[in-house]
Formats: sequence, structure tokens, C-alpha cells
Amino acid sequence: MTIMNRLTRIFIAAAAVLMAASCAQQESQYATRAEKLLAELNNPNSDYVMVISHRGDWRNWPENSIPAIESIIKMGVDMMELDVKMTKDSVLVLSHDKTIDRMFNGKGKVSDFTYDSLRTFKMKRAHNVAVDTLRITTLREALLCCKDRILVNVDHAYDYYDEIVRLTEELGVTGQVLMKGKSSVAKVAEDMARHEHNLLYMPIIDINKPQGKALFAEYMETGEVPLAYEVCWQKLDDGTMDCMKRIQETGSKVWVNTLWPSLCGGFGNDDDAAYASGDPASVYGKYLDWGVSMIQTDRPEFLINYLRSVGRHD
Repeated sequence: MTIMNRLTRIFIAAAAVLMAASCAQQESQYATRAEKLLAELNNPNSDYVMVISHRGDWRNWPENSIPAIESIIKMGVDMMELDVKMTKDSVLVLSHDKTIDRMFNGKGKVSDFTYDSLRTFKMKRAHNVAVDTLRITTLREALLCCKDRILVNVDHAYDYYDEIVRLTEELGVTGQVLMKGKSSVAKVAEDMARHEHNLLYMPIIDINKPQGKALFAEYMETGEVPLAYEVCWQKLDDGTMDCMKRIQETGSKVWVNTLWPSLCGGFGNDDDAAYASGDPASVYGKYLDWGVSMIQTDRPEFLINYLRSVGRHD
């Protein structure tokens, strides 16, 4: 080996050590990964794009199950979106549907079963195959799995706000759980006034619909600045673009759903369009151009790989 080659290798090794030390120093400011993600979420100047996984890794595991959550944590996903229902005996469990028909080998409403009764049914994968070892997940189990590791969006759950706050307080995860809804500014303030600590909150703005426009106008008029807005649209027009621009001007973040046409104005599933084309920039790139910094997706690993390739997801 020549002296020059030795020097080159020494230089590369030294640079790697310095880079690792720098990364370790940055990470050391935060006690947990969830704390680091919250710092990004609360920084309006951050160019980090948060990836929210819709019902977890449901392509490989039953949706809203612990393995589906563990899988996306390993991928590097930033937030788990999960859905909540309440059993007959007041246990909060994960289920998108009001019934168990689609996701379990049984039939009936979640609210008509006790928790113990629900545990007799097996969970099913997306291709309708039951899994012998998996049963319905409680919100408690899911939050304990996510604690300190990943942020959580609790969906379909505003009716259970008080119960969820009590549970998150007990588990010490209140600060890493996001709730969203379409209630008025006054209603949200009233509900939060009942608690010493509250979940993060984000309004949902259906900007093409009268009620969505009215809610957005209310936020603009009151000067209330939420952490982020979920913006949904069926038709991309000047009003949609103006909405996203004004949100960013106030210091809030924009969340979009690349799931299906009724949420993002597409002519098909944007995630699948990006995947099938082999050119994710043609789909996801437009959201980045609009200043979107929170994306809920059905293809989390695919989206993360794209964002990392353009330096928007560390």
C-alpha cells in the first residue's frame, strides 16, 4: 500500500469518526427518539418531512396490531396512525371499522362485545388470512409499545378525548399523542380546559367543502395557531393552494394524506401511483414543492427512501 493510500484511508476514517461524534452529540440533546421528533414537529423552520404510517405496516401484518407498529418503527417512521373504538365494557381498543367483520374472523359491532369476548377472535391480514397468534390490540398496549419511540396519531377517537387523556397521563405519553378533529375553536378549548395536560391537537380542513372553509376561516380570524392542519381536497384549485400557503405563513405545518382521491384530489391512489411509476418525485415531489412537511402514507418505507434521497428525512 502506498503512503498516499494510507493517508487517504486515515483521512476517511478520521472523517467518519468526526461525523459519528457529531451525530451522537446531536442525538444526545434528546432523551428519546420521540423527544427528537417532537422538536422537529414544533420547529416551523425545520425542513424535515414527517412520515405518518396509515394503520401501521398493514401490507405485512394485520392493521392496528403490535407487529404492524413494531415494523414501522424499524423502518424509521415518525408517527403511527391508529384508530380507536370502545368495547361494551368500556375498554379502548384499536379498530378502524365499527364492526369486526373485515379484520377479524367474526361478525358484529365492537361496541356490542366485551373485551374478553373480542379476544376470542383472530386478527386477519389484508389478504383475508387469519393469524392464529394475534388478537385485538388495546390502546394501552399500543401506547406502551410506542412510548418514547414514535409519535402517535389517535384517529376516530375525539368522542373518547377525556378517557384517552386519562390513559396517556397514566402511561406518561400525553405529549407524544396527536388528536385531530373538525370541532370549532371554542369547542376544542372547552374540552381541553377540563385537563391540566392535553394531547397535541390538529384541525382537519376539508377546504373544498363549506364546513371546511368555515372552520379554516375561524382559525384565521381568531388567530389560533395549531401545531399543524390536515388539509383535504377533492379538487386542486386556487383555494386549496391559498389555504396551504396561509397555514405556513402562520407558522403551522401542513399534513396531507396520499391515500385516496377523496383526500388529496387525485385520480387514484397517490402512493400506488408513485410506486408503480418508479418515479416517486413525480408524486411526492409536488407536495414538497407546496411546503408540505407531514405526509400520511400507505407505503411508508417507499416514502422514507425517497425523502432520504432528497435530504428531507434524516
